[in-house]
Amino acid sequence: MSSETFDLESRLARITGRESRTQSIATRFTRTEEKALLKKAAANGQNLREWAREVLLRADGAGNRAALEMHIFAELVGIQMLLMDTLEPLLRGDKLAQEQIKALFRQIQTTKAAKAQEILAKRTQKQEK
Repeated sequence: MSSETFDLESRLARITGRESRTQSIATRFTRTEEKALLKKAAANGQNLREWAREVLLRADGAGNRAALEMHIFAELVGIQMLLMDTLEPLLRGDKLAQEQIKALFRQIQTTKAAKAQEILAKRTQKQEK
């Protein structure tokens, strides 16, 4: 790389506030795969390089996002379990003692993640049929 090119890149980096991109990753695709990727990039209003870069960088955080989504889903399942276990006796006119509610909270905290996994597994089985 010439010093002139380097100076231009460092000036650009200062202007845009980002580090200059100097590294690349190459891979090979079939013509059919390339056409499909070009179509996806165009649908996002980007060229293939821009689109692929975004997809790769986004995928880096996908594991964290999936874990967060599962946590949120488990919390929703916990809320559903709490509602189902408390509303029925209340609608019958029964009263729940404070100890019963505390025990219910403990039970839900320990079982909501497994219940969420069970619900997702059932949904997956239905979709595969």
